[in-house]
Amino acid sequence: MKMTKADTAPQKFNPTPRRESAPDRIWENTKTLLWAVALAILIKTSLVEAYKIPSASMEETLLVGDFLLANKFVYGARVPIFGWRLPAISEPEPGDVFIFIFPGGGERKINYIKRCVAGPGQVVQVIDKELFVDGKRFQNPSTVKYTNPFIKPNRRPDANGEDWRRGGNPDNFGPYTVPTGHFFAMGDNRDNSYDSRFWGPVPRENVLGKAMVIHWSWSTDDNAPDVSVTDPLSVPRLFLYNAVHFFERARWERLFSVIE
Repeated sequence: MKMTKADTAPQKFNPTPRRESAPDRIWENTKTLLWAVALAILIKTSLVEAYKIPSASMEETLLVGDFLLANKFVYGARVPIFGWRLPAISEPEPGDVFIFIFPGGGERKINYIKRCVAGPGQVVQVIDKELFVDGKRFQNPSTVKYTNPFIKPNRRPDANGEDWRRGGNPDNFGPYTVPTGHFFAMGDNRDNSYDSRFWGPVPRENVLGKAMVIHWSWSTDDNAPDVSVTDPLSVPRLFLYNAVHFFERARWERLFSVIE
């Protein structure tokens, strides 16, 4: 008997696909979540981190309610867990807006944001509110402002310019030589800034990153309801208020502004 092609063709085997069990699905989802968390932690601690501006010390450069992104890699990112610092691409330079841990915070780590005006070995002096670095007038950005009239000093600065150790007058400060491994920081809102004129220079190890861009900005509103732990309805009340006034409170013109 003659066999046809149909008789001689190999039979295809179609195995029934194995159903994934519930524990397998849970484990796969857990692994995905853990990788996402690990990646987020790596980015946050080593590359880019978001910060919110809580005070007016950097007006008009940064406003209360601005949310910004900072480059942590450029000054040498810290490796999570181990605490190692990677090699820096560059050091903070006069004019940079940088984030650092407040040197007088003790065990409580408080993040500050100011403008670096001088580095190690440079001489800082403020004369009648005007900032001088190494004897030259500092090139202030256009956003620097003064709100108070000049205050005459009730005494001359000491020879080392260490008025900040004794509560000296910030309108006349120095001359002060920035020590090795430190940076001198000042706010752009010069008359309303608690900065190196009062508490001293910033140690290099306290520097966290360089401010890059404003990714969101939310204006203050005195009419917004307060949140209280004793009032469980205060949170949804605030949420509803913000939803109604969303387009009014958002500072659209500041979104994605590069910080200079």
